[in-house]
Amino acid sequence: MSHTRKTVSLIGVPTDIGAGHRGASMGPEALRVARIGEALESRGVAVLDGGNLSGPRNPWQPPSAGYRHLDEVVAWNTAVRDAVAAELDRDHLPIMLGGDHCLAIGSIAAVAAHARKTRRKLRILWLDAHADFNTSAITPTGNVHGMPVSCLCGIGPAPLVEIGDRKPVLDPDQIRQIGIRSVDEGERRLVHDVGLDIYDMRYIDEVGMRRVMEEALDGVDADTHLHVSFDVDFLDPTIAPGVGTTVKGGPSYREAQLVMEMIADTGLLASLDIVELNPAFDKRNKTAKLAVDLVESLFGKSTLMRPQSAAPKD
Repeated sequence: MSHTRKTVSLIGVPTDIGAGHRGASMGPEALRVARIGEALESRGVAVLDGGNLSGPRNPWQPPSAGYRHLDEVVAWNTAVRDAVAAELDRDHLPIMLGGDHCLAIGSIAAVAAHARKTRRKLRILWLDAHADFNTSAITPTGNVHGMPVSCLCGIGPAPLVEIGDRKPVLDPDQIRQIGIRSVDEGERRLVHDVGLDIYDMRYIDEVGMRRVMEEALDGVDADTHLHVSFDVDFLDPTIAPGVGTTVKGGPSYREAQLVMEMIADTGLLASLDIVELNPAFDKRNKTAKLAVDLVESLFGKSTLMRPQSAAPKD
């Protein structure tokens, strides 16, 4: 079923429990202020906003045994997993409004379990400046928002690695990472060891975003559950300052629009995370408005004026 026929469920997750800066907890309300619900309704989508999940407060403590706030991170991700799973079981398209990117552990655990239950293939598009493949052994901060992909691939603390219906939650070949431009040295070695498929900014510069998206979407078909995990720091900070971990040299507005439009062209978007929006670093909600604009493109808003068959061929 095309996403255009599904009801969209907004799930607010107001926490910065896995982050190194306060403020991502305000992300869900910033997206609502930017009228995400109304924008989706304008695309002909039925929208249900179930409000925000609740969970433990951020104690803002130093790492313990290599992780910051592990018990609280597990509690929030468990709540996310259950909420996303419930919406998928209702045949709704869940949109998680984060919150920091550690929350993708819970959302993708639910998505992966649902894909297995419905016997569908799974493709994760991870739009981010960071590979998020750190471990407690190779990062000094212990911030779990730098570890969700490694946890999902079975490398991490047991309560997170085992949060899904199987361990590991994902196989690395189910993930395509796009826009990466900040990777720690130890993280780089680990990423290569597991064979993660990364389209970094150098590769994007060399071949162009259109080819990158064609490669990232290769093999996606009607039997695929397509999940997008959209970290707002994927975008260049000149257009998206409202994040806690800016990295120069990210995709431009038009490149980001092309990413979203090509995903929309598949008609297969089945779940979405929007994370790491931090209004404390934003300017007049500029980044939230941009995120909403891009999400509209995920749901069919397009700048395309001529037939797609007229596009140049390689």
